[in-house]
Amino acid sequence: MRRSNRDVSRRSKLRTAFSCLLLLAVVTVAVATYAQPVERKALRVCADPDNLPQSDRSGAGYENKLAQALARDLGKPLEYTFFPQRMGFVRNTLKHRDEKSGEFKCDLILGVPVGFDPAATTHPYMRSTWAMVVPARAGLGTLREPSDVLKLPKERRDALRFGVFSKSPGTDWLLQNGMIDRAKFYSPQSGDVTEHPASIVERDLTSGQIDVAIVWGPVAGYLASRHTGKDAWTTVPFKPDPRIRFDYEIAMGVRFDDKEWRATLDRWIAAHQPEIDKILASYQVPLLELSAKR
Repeated sequence: MRRSNRDVSRRSKLRTAFSCLLLLAVVTVAVATYAQPVERKALRVCADPDNLPQSDRSGAGYENKLAQALARDLGKPLEYTFFPQRMGFVRNTLKHRDEKSGEFKCDLILGVPVGFDPAATTHPYMRSTWAMVVPARAGLGTLREPSDVLKLPKERRDALRFGVFSKSPGTDWLLQNGMIDRAKFYSPQSGDVTEHPASIVERDLTSGQIDVAIVWGPVAGYLASRHTGKDAWTTVPFKPDPRIRFDYEIAMGVRFDDKEWRATLDRWIAAHQPEIDKILASYQVPLLELSAKR
């Protein structure tokens, strides 16, 4: 029996309507599921187990202290997933799901640059800058800012040995000022996961292999705090420079779809900035004023 065009049209419309209703139901369920706030039984932090002054397994870093304060205010126990903070860190921590439970390993990275591509970032809680670390024995106790190095007598300046990390603002500064031939370069990522910038630089400054190190500000402050007395180490921060980017704002990182979680963290940062600053100051982190756009 041949079907009339009217019957075919009616059936086609019914199929279309059914498909639309089915799609609407799926979307409704998905939106309802997404809108439900995630019940977090613990504050689960992704961290490097050996990267002071930021974090370590014993809880001695300033990121550890921030995590403790946040867990206290959320009323949650603090749990860690440790993994060396280098290539693959986010993939193996924040974005890694357990095959059996389907849960992510952890929910928060305590320190990432604002605009960090692999994660959504909160409002910044810290703005710091790269800095020189100078032992007293180098005879550079009169340095007040890095540009003072350029005012030294040529023979003194040419004798200095600088420790810098490849592809860093320190490398750019030495290149800009014609001193790149005085540099000892370090790889941004050592093959030894127990090595980190502070340990590498501290070893070479202590042994006299280099006279000055140019490192990220928190690392510089940490090293200076460990060397006081007769051979005290001094931190000499770089000021913001339109030619070389020395200063960076640091935030917390979460998964892109954890919008409510990010909002919770933003509120906590805004309400606890004085406490955060106090923790950072205790590690001698050179701090700059945060951006007004928060």
